[in-house]
Amino acid sequence: MKFQKLRHSLIVLATALAAGSVLAADYPSQPVTLVVPFAAGGMTDILARQFAKTLQTRSSQPAVVDNKPGAGGIIGATRVARAKPDGYTLLITTTAHVVTPSITRNLPYSTEKDFAPIAMLARTPNVLLVNPSLPVKTVPQLLDYARKHNGVSYGSSGTGGTTHLSGELLAGKTGAPLIHVPYKGTALAVNDLLGGQIQASFVDGLSALRYVRAGSLRAIGVSTKERNPMLRDVPTIAEQGVTGYETEIWIGLYAPAGTPPAILEQLNQLALESMTEPDFKKTLDEQATTAGTMNVAQTRSYVSGEIRKWAEIVKKAGIEPQ
Repeated sequence: MKFQKLRHSLIVLATALAAGSVLAADYPSQPVTLVVPFAAGGMTDILARQFAKTLQTRSSQPAVVDNKPGAGGIIGATRVARAKPDGYTLLITTTAHVVTPSITRNLPYSTEKDFAPIAMLARTPNVLLVNPSLPVKTVPQLLDYARKHNGVSYGSSGTGGTTHLSGELLAGKTGAPLIHVPYKGTALAVNDLLGGQIQASFVDGLSALRYVRAGSLRAIGVSTKERNPMLRDVPTIAEQGVTGYETEIWIGLYAPAGTPPAILEQLNQLALESMTEPDFKKTLDEQATTAGTMNVAQTRSYVSGEIRKWAEIVKKAGIEPQ
């Protein structure tokens, strides 16, 4: 009896694997929709359109980018979470997707259970910028200045975003009095930093580059584990004495949970090929953005770790979900 049950289980497993292989071989056989939960024109949209071009070229099937902005990415993510898990409706979104569970009450989906991570498309650091009038050139000097002057004000693109939480992590690890000033977008925060209304700000690498190159703002640290090739002279925050410090902005590709593994693997390979296409990779490199390299298993593990990491940062910062 036990042998018969085992034999039956093995037959079922083999049938499922065979079906998945056939499905992957035929995939895609109809148009694929790439949902971007933000407005057209931003980095997420640019990466999505590059991936759509590769997918369409390789498969001869249309790949359509569908921008569904609203609610910090929740509207677009909800659409994908509720889609059929067949690989024809996919999500391309930012780090915000893994932060949202910690800052939002009553999400209409489970970030971890309703999505299948496929690939990290690209990543970029948050850069700690200061107004040149501030007499600091390193992170330790900034922290020392904050302690001696009862705080340093730093801007972000909004409460609960990675630029805000990067500051909270730095404050939490060092005990320095860093005073958060939220803005409705990066441009507004940078404008006030340029004008001296705030003293520092965490800014995404792409936006930070132009101001650093122009000499209008000073970069004193990058948030990633390694230095960025376009900011070689700017040390990481970790190497300046803040042990274990690491945050980054990354853009990932997801499918609805339950999508056949063979399709996820196929999409991962296409995604990595797309991001490392020579001309496009050169464009990414020039914008302080690094193409992703993770396989499906690595991506899944990384996303799971990110959900927990950001949850811990939010908790320690005392941010209440809204």
